[in-house]
Amino acid sequence: MKARHLMAATVAGLLSLPLAGPGYAQESVEGSWTGAILVLGGELGMSVHFTRSDSALIATMDIPQQGAAKLALRNVRVEPPKVHFELLGGPGLAVFDGELQGDSISGSFEQSGVNGTFWLRPAAAAAAELEPAAPPPYREEEVGFANGDVTLAGTLTVPEGPGPHPAVVLITGSGPQNRDEEIFGFKPFRLIADHLTRNGIAVLRYDDRGVGGSSGSVQTATSDDFANDALAAVALLQARPDIGRDAVGLLGHSEGALVAPIASGRSKDVAFLVLLAGTAVPGDRILLAQGQLILKANGGTPEQLERQRRLQEEIFAAIRADTGWEAVRHEIETQIRESIDALPPEQRDRISDLDTFVQTRAQQQILGVQSPWFRFFLDFDPVAALRRVTVPVLAVFGETDLQVPPTLNVGPMNDALAAAGNRDYTVRVLPGMNHLFQASETGNPSEYASLKKEFAPGFLELVSNWIRERTASIR
Repeated sequence: MKARHLMAATVAGLLSLPLAGPGYAQESVEGSWTGAILVLGGELGMSVHFTRSDSALIATMDIPQQGAAKLALRNVRVEPPKVHFELLGGPGLAVFDGELQGDSISGSFEQSGVNGTFWLRPAAAAAAELEPAAPPPYREEEVGFANGDVTLAGTLTVPEGPGPHPAVVLITGSGPQNRDEEIFGFKPFRLIADHLTRNGIAVLRYDDRGVGGSSGSVQTATSDDFANDALAAVALLQARPDIGRDAVGLLGHSEGALVAPIASGRSKDVAFLVLLAGTAVPGDRILLAQGQLILKANGGTPEQLERQRRLQEEIFAAIRADTGWEAVRHEIETQIRESIDALPPEQRDRISDLDTFVQTRAQQQILGVQSPWFRFFLDFDPVAALRRVTVPVLAVFGETDLQVPPTLNVGPMNDALAAAGNRDYTVRVLPGMNHLFQASETGNPSEYASLKKEFAPGFLELVSNWIRERTASIR
């Protein structure tokens, strides 16, 4: 689950809902570039792809944190060393003006009165730092499957040998995410898939609805719908001769760990569950605790903490009664203005049209909490699903997680699985790990961009050893 607080939402809300348009450029920038926008003290990762069509250079942008891919850019111009391109989105026209210097492009960014900077470097160079030197010792296939009128695209990694192999389906956390569950360049699901497959376990990971190669829309779906997506993935694996039909499990992270028990309760085809940072209390309690912990970690005063709690409760009441939205809007705008006032002068000065900026950000946040997903998550109690789970379960929490705090969820998780009569469940809290199971002393989501793009020692081994023990009979 991504952090949902005002300034994080402010940065993540940039660049949405693009329109199309080609441009003209020089050959020197052709290819893929990866980097970030730096604005209001935050960072938004992006990739830009330049491809030539006849005399035109057509550019597209990916924004992994928003689950957005192939966003068409317009007015692409390259007059060395100058590089210019634009993205037309819901918040307004985003304008990028940079310079090509050696193997990097950097410059200024402006959208809806907000000014910042951006940088890009060749994607091949960035990928080389994360890729293994040798080809992996397993097969990798692009696959597709359907759940009703929604088609989902993913990657299946299969160990060497004829099988049958045990397998696991990976389910992402909240918000539109790609098959790697990518955030700030960290690709948790890609690393999990690589490790498990090297240890004899096939892995299917797939793009969320409306992301990458998948159709549909994550904005109009709920966790209940995502459970059926996961079961469609299980069915795909069970139809393969190289996969053990009775050894296909689900691994969910954050919201995915809420989705997995829902899916398990609907089908006897799920052999086991791995729940990473999974919730065991209703969404309103998670969001209240998350908001308080993150704001406090960012230096929030007792007064600010109380105001945020009241605002969240007002939002929850408005959702349930479908009234009171004007009061909610006023308070959100007030808090956004106060957040901006607290920024350093050089960051405040980057907002040239404060009123437009505040109104746009407030509207985006209101639309977000009015979505079907948010309404479902707010009052859904995971205990109802957990009490139906009788297959083996590994539930893992990070000690410093501020988004799904273990102190709030470990007890209810244990109690629910015990009430289910489950005879094989393990609940672990891993010291010094955050919501993404990286080594982190504070667990603050503001660290995600700067932490090493790797899991803390011991995490992957815990997961793979547990799965291997539960599926040893088919190997």
